[in-house]
Amino acid sequence: MAIGALTPPQTMTAPQEVQLEFPDNRLLIDLCGEYDRNLADIEQKTGVQILRRGNQLAILGEEAQRNQAAQVLRSLYTRLEAGRPLEAGDIDRELRLGGAQAETEDGDQLEMFRGGQFEIKTRKKMVEPRTAAQKAYVRSLFENELCFGIGPAGTGKTYLAVAVGVTMFIGGHVDKIILSRPAVEAGERLGFLPGDMKDKVDPYMQPLYDALNDFLPGKQLAKMMEEKRIEIAPLAFMRGRTLANAFVVLDEAQNATTMQMKMFLTRLGEGSRMVITGDRSQVDLPRGVQSGLADAERLLSTIPKIGFNYFTSKDVVRHPLVAAIIEAYEADAQG
Repeated sequence: MAIGALTPPQTMTAPQEVQLEFPDNRLLIDLCGEYDRNLADIEQKTGVQILRRGNQLAILGEEAQRNQAAQVLRSLYTRLEAGRPLEAGDIDRELRLGGAQAETEDGDQLEMFRGGQFEIKTRKKMVEPRTAAQKAYVRSLFENELCFGIGPAGTGKTYLAVAVGVTMFIGGHVDKIILSRPAVEAGERLGFLPGDMKDKVDPYMQPLYDALNDFLPGKQLAKMMEEKRIEIAPLAFMRGRTLANAFVVLDEAQNATTMQMKMFLTRLGEGSRMVITGDRSQVDLPRGVQSGLADAERLLSTIPKIGFNYFTSKDVVRHPLVAAIIEAYEADAQG
């Protein structure tokens, strides 16, 4: 009687893992977060499993996801070693940027590239781009005297521009900061609002006040505004001025008319830098009125030393639902 060949028993393949060792237990606790919430966040976003073993972390999962999670953990630990706390959004930033350090180029190393990190220092906080598009935008803000940031809400266009403006002001590169936007989206009609002109305008300028309050102490900001070293004014108030040695931001530029945009752009004076930010999908001008932002794109895109930077829903750094909402509206508009 012939005996058939025996089939060898199947062996279970152990899940592959990457082991990381962190010598400072105190920093490891900060890395993991309260109740290991940082680890849980990384697990959820990368699809890996992270196990704590003393001063080691073991990462289990597919190779690409393991490597991504490991690089993010290394980057976050390096941040802690440098004496900087982990803040909300740091994990998201490292995941978006691949946990990679910024590349350096010979002769093109900007001052805020320190230790491979792209940082904007203000009086109250350190600001770091969270996406590749934001990083390119900040670089453009430092390199170009006129820069456009175009894309949907929540991508940091105005916030980063104001942060760079505060940094340049603190560093003595400019003498003042001027922030402007169309005060009322459809023609700047302010008469129906109660109060004096400041009372009428301030509600429309509030996002700019909010950004400044993030970067400068309240008393210092109030003093600078009183001394007119920081100005927040509606677009209509820019007519007739020459803005020299200033960092100038025009926000919500999609709601400027062609003539208003031309007027604003020609205010650029010696030693000044100008930033134009806007969202082409949120034009609130009356029907038939051309957006000055669209005209500026068409007319100026080939001029050297003018930076055009574009953002998409993938660069939204607000609540994750915001990106999904923007994508849904974009898909509906295209379909």
